[in-house]
Amino acid sequence: MNKNTPILVTGATGYVAGWIIERLLMQGYIVHATVRDPSKKEKLQHLTEIAKRSSGQIYFFKADLLTPHAFDEAMKTCEIVIHTASPFVINNYKDAVKDIIDPAVKGTQNVLESVNRTTSVKRVVVTSSIAAVCGDAIEIEDTPHHAFDETCWNNSSSTTHQPYSYSKVAAERKAWEMAEQQDRWSLVCINPALVMGPSLTASSQSGSIELLQQYANGKMLFGVPAIWMGIVDVRDVADAHVKAAFSPDATGRYIICGGSLSLLEIGKTLTQHFGYRYPFPHFTAPKTVFTLVAPLFGQSREFVKRNVGYQTAYNTQRSQQQLGIQYQDIHESIVEHFQQLLDDGLVKKRG
Repeated sequence: MNKNTPILVTGATGYVAGWIIERLLMQGYIVHATVRDPSKKEKLQHLTEIAKRSSGQIYFFKADLLTPHAFDEAMKTCEIVIHTASPFVINNYKDAVKDIIDPAVKGTQNVLESVNRTTSVKRVVVTSSIAAVCGDAIEIEDTPHHAFDETCWNNSSSTTHQPYSYSKVAAERKAWEMAEQQDRWSLVCINPALVMGPSLTASSQSGSIELLQQYANGKMLFGVPAIWMGIVDVRDVADAHVKAAFSPDATGRYIICGGSLSLLEIGKTLTQHFGYRYPFPHFTAPKTVFTLVAPLFGQSREFVKRNVGYQTAYNTQRSQQQLGIQYQDIHESIVEHFQQLLDDGLVKKRG
């Protein structure tokens, strides 16, 4: 890869994108970074600082996911496009189709239409999600060897049931559909589990921050449902993107997951490190009880029925063998992430 050829990273201020850009800059690459508003220098400062102490260079471009041709300028002369930008809305929405699904699908389509217009592009890496692989945990019962792998697709989510997960599978399917309609550029999709670990900026958003804040605010004190989550360190996710971008042999989808933990096991990990100063959960709530109170926690009873009590597991052989990913300890990722929330003031320190 010619280091004079820029690499485009969309959604540059994002949690995962920050670490991808850090990797690229430290290796001496030129990064074209798209953001919603380049004039908000404080949101870009962490990336500017990394560029200063690296051998790489970074240039910022204004681009909105849903504006046609918005990515054309930033993409000029790029051979690699890493598309991480995606709407992040799980709970606070009015219309799932309008607020979550359309932006995810149309945003992916918009970026890939720019790719089709930009003849220099050879490889596209799209940040998908484990949610595109599986929707409800009960799907584990239909998998080979009782583990999700890259052949699995989320078939249970819809516009009304887990719409955020549905947006992920719909966006990835759109990407593959567009990739198959041409033969100039190749597509690789990265499907990370719930991403944990330190952020390069205090202003990033992620599902893991919301989850950890619930551990800290006492919402889970009286017990957690028996739900398992795939978890991965953010630096492993960044490495997977970079290796997928540069490896000629990278192809298809890659599940990126350092292991699965139950909500209770996450609580135990936090208790072991931070003690009893915070209202971490210490026991599992029976499924029957959680079914009754689920609506108070923003979950449907259908969600409880299809997700509580089913232990999930993920086969990550492809990512280890083809991308060379050696997964970091997810317990340490959880502790580091919670510590950062304390340091950044997103969780109030106690004791």
